[in-house]
Amino acid sequence: MFERLGHFIVRRSKAVLIVYTLTILVAGGVGSLAFGKLDSGGYSDLSSDSAKAATYLTEKFGVVEPIAVLVVDTGNKPVDDPEISQAAIALEKKLAQIPGVSKTLSFWSTGGAPGMKSTDGKAAFLFAYANLKANDSGSFGSIGAQIQEEFDGKNGTLTVYASGAGVIMHAINSKIEKDLLLAESIAIPLTFLLLAFVFGALVASAMPLVVGVSAILGAFLIIYIFTLFTNVSVFALNLITGLGLGLGIDYALLMVNRFREELHAGKNVEDSVVATINSAGKTVFYSGLTVLVTLSALIFFPLDFLKSFGYAGVSVISLAVLGALIPLPAIMALLGHKIDKGVVRKAGITPKEDGRWAHTARNVMHRPVPVVIGSLLVLGILSAPIANIAFAQVDSRVLPASNPAAIGAAKIVERFDGFEGSPIEVVIPNGVGREEQVNTYLAAVSKVEGIARIAPTETYGSDLRVQVITSKASRTLAAEKIIKDIREIPSPAGTLIGGAAADFTDSQSGIARTLPLALGWIAFWVMILIFIFTGSIILPIKAVLLNGLSLVATLGAVTWVFINGHLKWLVGDFTVTGALDTGVVILIAVVVFGLSMDYELFLLSRIREEHMAGKSNIESVAVGLQRSARIITAAALLLAVVFAAFMISGVTSIKMMGFGVSFAVLLDATLIRALLVPALMRLFGENNWWAPKPLRRFTITH
Repeated sequence: MFERLGHFIVRRSKAVLIVYTLTILVAGGVGSLAFGKLDSGGYSDLSSDSAKAATYLTEKFGVVEPIAVLVVDTGNKPVDDPEISQAAIALEKKLAQIPGVSKTLSFWSTGGAPGMKSTDGKAAFLFAYANLKANDSGSFGSIGAQIQEEFDGKNGTLTVYASGAGVIMHAINSKIEKDLLLAESIAIPLTFLLLAFVFGALVASAMPLVVGVSAILGAFLIIYIFTLFTNVSVFALNLITGLGLGLGIDYALLMVNRFREELHAGKNVEDSVVATINSAGKTVFYSGLTVLVTLSALIFFPLDFLKSFGYAGVSVISLAVLGALIPLPAIMALLGHKIDKGVVRKAGITPKEDGRWAHTARNVMHRPVPVVIGSLLVLGILSAPIANIAFAQVDSRVLPASNPAAIGAAKIVERFDGFEGSPIEVVIPNGVGREEQVNTYLAAVSKVEGIARIAPTETYGSDLRVQVITSKASRTLAAEKIIKDIREIPSPAGTLIGGAAADFTDSQSGIARTLPLALGWIAFWVMILIFIFTGSIILPIKAVLLNGLSLVATLGAVTWVFINGHLKWLVGDFTVTGALDTGVVILIAVVVFGLSMDYELFLLSRIREEHMAGKSNIESVAVGLQRSARIITAAALLLAVVFAAFMISGVTSIKMMGFGVSFAVLLDATLIRALLVPALMRLFGENNWWAPKPLRRFTITH
């Protein structure tokens, strides 16, 4: 199959390149429409009890979350001062005229509701509501943006701090878009300089951009199609650009390096392209398939946030593989020996056959036991901080503390009793007539640790709604404990527990419930694919275990930085919350595992090739490492640069993803691939390639 593809591309290289280029340009143009349709939410498990409570409140009671929460600061005057009241009512009327705002509610328009006044009596709430569909995230953010622009700051005698879901959504989305442009403006030129050094020639160094840019533009189209049917997280953009450029570098390095080898061995251009696709192209295909099935596990999770990364990952990986197997060989066929034009470093064009990587492998295999023990000790030290890991979800604190939306959210926490934990919504269908049972239940709820107060019961027909105010932030482990404690209390039949804290609890439970399935899916398919590719039973098991160790070490490092607050001089300033965003941790884990498998297959493919050519286990490892480690190290360094650029983001979740992936790929390309893999290959000897005879017919080595 790969040989036929190679001959087809060489003989129709111009037509292939033109058709592919036009297709990708159209895809990029249409795909850019996705930017205005992306969502900064997606953290809810829509099949959970909290989601049912939210639906019940919305459909039966007409309750909707405010699109904006304004803290109106009156200075030194009490909120019920006649002059202040007059100014605040005028402000509320002005707010009601914002296009898209359907209703407003404030301390003043409710006649002085106690829960809407600050503890010092010199600030009060003003809420704005909008009747929008659940998937109308673009309008949600744009209304929030307009409210912030027009009202945040001084308004006559009043000072307004704007926050709330719509305002925070816009703040996060706009910050990510700006940071993404800045990251790309830094990463792409720097990456090109490093590529020129690694490839040794300017023409060859442009090849990763062919794969990377086509993967990114094509993935934008697929993501746009997804936005027509479901919510897609704005954070997916970062994964698309990071993985697109990263895999473009990985696959182009492998393909161009092999193409040069074949040319320098004396083959003509067509034979060199065909041989490249049949060897490196096959590796790219199986490597991409391995990374794809790994990231596809994210689609199993019940949160749209994680599903979005599954959609993005599958899209960009598929197109990166296509880019490496179709337009890149076509360009190589057209360039031929001109691939080496624009020499920057001769050593990059013709690497040594027996260099420092082969010497490193032989030295490691000469002392395999000390190397294994030392490497495991280092991984253990890096993993130790994971004992302190704690989880939460995205809130305003992912923004820089100086961001107006973050300042507004901080004012709510500082000045209003218990509002940092949005009310827990207790809905009791047909509760009217069961007052004694309801009162007994609410009395028990009030005794739960962390409950600040219980608001008066509201009646809607025969149904009851009670708001339980907590003293804890909603999307934290403390709030999760409160919800679990409340749900353990015997309640009136049909009682639903909702609100932000319950939503967080159910989301965490959904992740925990799905995690075994996702891990099982990844482990099963990765081992199957590596077995098919290598013809070994031992190597897939070893690969999964080593990548697991690398992943735990990475999460330990992420915990040390983002929970303990270290290395701010490197990653930039951020708000230490004492917890990591659960969704981003899952994302880092899956991406890191997938990329680790990418490098594993790069190395094993070359070792397998040398072993099949008749070399001993030791020599095949030494030669395989010499011919692939340079590519793996260069690819890891370049991928680390791409993701490290995300650390300049002011959004902590993106910063964390950038650090986690960068750290992981560098750790994997050095300690794991250069030391542990050769040492373990030496210890297992020829058993590395063992497989039961009945199974060998299912491998590509058969």
